[in-house]
Amino acid sequence: MISGRRHTLRQLAALVAAIPLAGCDKLSTTPWFTRLLGAAEPLNRAVQRIISPQSTMAREFTTADLSPEFRSNGTNDPEDAGYQALADNDFADWRLEVTGLVEHPLSLSLEDLRGMPSRTQITRHDCVEGWSAIGQWTGVPLAAVLARASLRPEAKYLVFHCADPMEGTPESRYYESIGLDDAMHPQTILAYGLNGDDLPVANGAPLRLRVERQLGYKMAKYVMRIEAVTSFAHIAGGRGGYWEDRGYEWYAGI
Repeated sequence: MISGRRHTLRQLAALVAAIPLAGCDKLSTTPWFTRLLGAAEPLNRAVQRIISPQSTMAREFTTADLSPEFRSNGTNDPEDAGYQALADNDFADWRLEVTGLVEHPLSLSLEDLRGMPSRTQITRHDCVEGWSAIGQWTGVPLAAVLARASLRPEAKYLVFHCADPMEGTPESRYYESIGLDDAMHPQTILAYGLNGDDLPVANGAPLRLRVERQLGYKMAKYVMRIEAVTSFAHIAGGRGGYWEDRGYEWYAGI
């Protein structure tokens, strides 16, 4: 049974990889593609939990494997006045807010995050468009930030609220969410560095999520606030993410 399910997932991956690289936004308007993703989610998540337990690590590479260029996925420069003002000041005034179901709400500067224990990992980014790239990410483990905030027992998910307005309005800002299993994984980090330098704007500066066992659209860029919730049904379209509200699967394990 498991080998058969693995074969199904490989077929799905091959089909996605064969799609021309037209951009996630164009794919999201294709009804057959969003139906395909939605139908695959229950199978993907069930098989992922069986063949890849919580403790399983994503493969890590060496500097010799780094891609010559780590391309930008999705937004590459948010068209938002508030974000542009922060970028013009090298994000000196930027703060990461940690809110919701926590005992100790946080407001952390980029320097605060850099002062916490860090992790550097070289991993492969797999985009639903079918392309991949290998990059070296440096950041603070998300688990360390959550330990400082102290999650309340009823917290089940983390929602990442971002700066990029996908449709030109504040109401359309990008957001994503993950469960606590992935949040506490040692390779899940809030990255502020790429390939030994500060994270570029095109790749999500000043901070982006890296949740290495899932597809690229789960790795929110331009993160402004992390909200601990018991459910995301009341947020935006209620499906846990900008693309999920448009038909993509919530659990995008690879």
